Amino acid sequence: MFNPFKRRTFLQAVVAVAATTTFGCSDSDAETSDPSAGSPFFPQSLASGDPRPDSVILWVRVEDTARASEDLTLRLEVSTTQDFASLVLDKKDLTAQAAHDHAVKVKVTGLSPRTTYYYRFSYEKDGQKNTTRVGRTRTAPAAGDDVPVKFVFASCQDFIGRYYNAWQRLLQLDADLDFIVFLGDYVYETTGDTSFQSSGGGRAVRFSEPEGALAQGTGVTAFLAANTVSNYRDLYKTVRTDRQLQAVHERYPFIITWDDHEFSDDCWKDVATYEDGKRDETQRERKHNAEQAFLEYIPLDSAQTAEGVVDVDAEPRFPNTRIYRDFEYGRHLKLLVTDYRSYRPDHLIPEDAWPGAVALDATLLGAALQGQPDAVKQVFQADTFAYVNLNDAAYAAQKQVLQGVYLKQAKDAGLTDVEATQKVATWVQGPVALFYVNQVLQAAGYAALVIPPADKPRGLAYVHMGKSSLFNIQGSRYVVVKDTFDLFAAVKYQLSAGKSEDVFGPDQEAWFNQTLTTATNTWKMVVSSTSLSALIWDLSKKTDISDPSLRQRFYFSVDQWDGFPTKKKVMLNTLKAKGVQNALFLSGDIHASFASVEEGVPTLTAPGITSGSIKSLAGLALLGAGYAQGAPVYQYAVANMEKTLKDSNAGLRFADTDSHGFVLVEVKADETLATFHLIPAAEVAKDYSKRDGSELEAKFTATTFRVKNSDIQPA
Repeated sequence: MFNPFKRRTFLQAVVAVAATTTFGCSDSDAETSDPSAGSPFFPQSLASGDPRPDSVILWVRVEDTARASEDLTLRLEVSTTQDFASLVLDKKDLTAQAAHDHAVKVKVTGLSPRTTYYYRFSYEKDGQKNTTRVGRTRTAPAAGDDVPVKFVFASCQDFIGRYYNAWQRLLQLDADLDFIVFLGDYVYETTGDTSFQSSGGGRAVRFSEPEGALAQGTGVTAFLAANTVSNYRDLYKTVRTDRQLQAVHERYPFIITWDDHEFSDDCWKDVATYEDGKRDETQRERKHNAEQAFLEYIPLDSAQTAEGVVDVDAEPRFPNTRIYRDFEYGRHLKLLVTDYRSYRPDHLIPEDAWPGAVALDATLLGAALQGQPDAVKQVFQADTFAYVNLNDAAYAAQKQVLQGVYLKQAKDAGLTDVEATQKVATWVQGPVALFYVNQVLQAAGYAALVIPPADKPRGLAYVHMGKSSLFNIQGSRYVVVKDTFDLFAAVKYQLSAGKSEDVFGPDQEAWFNQTLTTATNTWKMVVSSTSLSALIWDLSKKTDISDPSLRQRFYFSVDQWDGFPTKKKVMLNTLKAKGVQNALFLSGDIHASFASVEEGVPTLTAPGITSGSIKSLAGLALLGAGYAQGAPVYQYAVANMEKTLKDSNAGLRFADTDSHGFVLVEVKADETLATFHLIPAAEVAKDYSKRDGSELEAKFTATTFRVKNSDIQPA
């Protein structure tokens, strides 16, 4: 019987022999091997992005170690047929510059709407044509076309010690997608931060120039963070060697924004947060290095190129960066891709805030409580909120003790004498909360100096928002007391005329409002790298929790939109007031799956492709804080996290806090369907690419929701 597999092997051998022949080779027969394998000169394969009705960005990187310092010439072929018999572009003079790591982005124009195109790059050396795998991309439908749209959105693909099983599952589905939205954390800037990353094993990131990186941690917790352009390029080069990710890029165009890890964890503007407020971490050069690598490796065009090679040097850098942009997909979809990190202000609670410092004095607190029910006002009359002015001569002895304690704590945290002295002068003075300072005085052995709270003014201090120690993420970026934080945020918002929560910056804000309010498409979908779903732990009525300081409502993370509660409410209510119909937010970052309705606006949050689930990270945090797995707070906040979150947020329709995966979205004229494809987090350390495909299929579940009439319900 005729064996097609043997025939294919024979033909591949013939092609390989022909490729080694140095005479009689034309452009068409000079291939080095089976085209489906791709040439080793293209170790990151190829990619496409930012599809529009008449254009798309095509990307490739060539690597010839023998000519590492030279510019290299490439050829690009684009065709409407997979055999390249019908070329729409044959560009033979592309220059891959050594200055940009031999990465090239090309804007191909003059294309037809809603059309599939095939493309490949080739590099000729020693008379041989070395070719990439064949890429496939698709342009957007024309404006006004009455067509459904199907896409996937996903986020957070930590490489270290983890495998891209979610991408493999998407390839298994063989879905007919228009594009993939990636919401950020395409790479992680660290080589093994033990606070959230795996140990590595066979999946590790190593810098080719480690001497240029930032050393973080000590001993067994030591790791490096990307700093130089070379460091950041190494991140993309490593991640894009993964065959599953390559295959997804080869098959679908991507629309990508960044979140924090493309630069630095929990960053804002050009400021990092590794030091948690111990020192100023403004890092303009590092930010520019991160942006350069991102722009070199991600197929987008922020320079608004007319056609041809995108000049990466012309793409604007911080503070003039602009990667926010919008896409129109026929009559039914306007997609707005926002930038949450580049213009936003600092987190509202400083990481170096002294817990005892009063954030709202009696005057500000009183003004903030006007109009509130008497029961709420009464809460703030408790002794817990009493404060004194430490600068009064009557408290000189207490001030001296408190400053001494602060100095020791600051130096124990790694500050120099000079740094600690500067910090203590800033923080340990003025209005201070007796709830905190009296505990410090007693612990230091100065019970005689404890100050009675009777007849003292009432104010709101950082300790009342969950800040319990210096230079810590708890009570500043994570696990913040919701009710006091919301009150504090609202006052700051009013006093600063909104600048304290100016997430988008004025230019992006104007674009956002103009685009949303003028769009006539059926659906207006907003891509936000961080989640809009309110993640609240309401422990206020949990009587089995013995510590009264824990019987409150907490935000899990205020690095996301929960950290700008006033702006979030204003933004969503403005959309409703302006009559914006069928708005839907798509987000990621938090490594969990959510579907919720916030202020009457639906929002969907994708899980991480691989990054540690929110449940596992919260569990590690509570165990590190000394809470056993059997403790009530652990049970509510971790073991039964989904139930706690749903009970705490009436708008939360769906929560899965311990799975990886992606969300497939089908946009129709009268509804949108969103299907969460999820795999348990425990499977992320297993490489399913080396197993039978049915094993991976069996691990995934699919749950579909219908978005309609400003609501989300199971389909």
